[in-house]
Formats: sequence, C-alpha cells, structure tokens
Amino acid sequence: MDYTITPADDGPYIIIKTKGEISGQNVMQQNIEAHELGARLGINCYLVDLTEARNTDTDFGNYEFAYNDMQAMPGIDKTARVALVVSADDSSHDFPVTVSRNAGLNVTLFTDTACAIQHLLGIAPTACNRRL
Repeated sequence: MDYTITPADDGPYIIIKTKGEISGQNVMQQNIEAHELGARLGINCYLVDLTEARNTDTDFGNYEFAYNDMQAMPGIDKTARVALVVSADDSSHDFPVTVSRNAGLNVTLFTDTACAIQHLLGIAPTACNRRL
C-alpha cells in the first residue's frame, strides 16, 4: 500500500490518496499521520481517494477497526468529517463505511470527487449521489 497526505489547495481539508490493498492494520498509520497534520493545521475534514485501493480486510477486521482501533487510538479526531471516494464498481469499502458510521464516525462514501468535496465544505451537492 502506498499513500500521500497533503493539505488541499482549494479548501480546508486534507487529501489522502491511497493505492493498493488496504486493511485496518495497514491503514492506521496513514490515519494517524493525517490526523496529526489536521491537528497542526486546525483542519478536521479529510478527502480520502480510494479509487486505486481495494479493501481486503475481513468483516471482523473491519468491525474491529471501526469499533476498537479508531476509538482507542490517541490523536484520532472522532469528530472528523471524512469523505471517501471510490470507484463506482468497487464495493469493497461499503461494509467498512457502514460499521464506521455505526461506531459513530462521520464517514460518507462517494464515487464523485467533486461531490465529496462539496460535502466536506458543507455545500449541499446538487445532482450528486452519495453511495453510503
């Protein structure tokens, strides 16, 4: 898994671009780094581009990540607004988003980057469909 973390040029959010196979175990470090950057910059919105990443974790692993790992990790902002952008034909992120939302995390799944950015900026997207 490869990733980059950068502040956005066009708004108060941080962009995380991830490539490869992901699971709760290998994605935690990028979350920690992104939230550290967010804390330094006073930003708690994250655009996570997973269009070139596939979730390969088990259902139990996804559940543990949302309910235990993210909740217990120091430095993770549980109030963060997160917009995940995935490929339209990739449903591997659906269950992790569902359990994350059920665990109280503000995570929304999109297939359109512009719609995800509007969501992060608090703009009511027109003609946008959220996936979850």
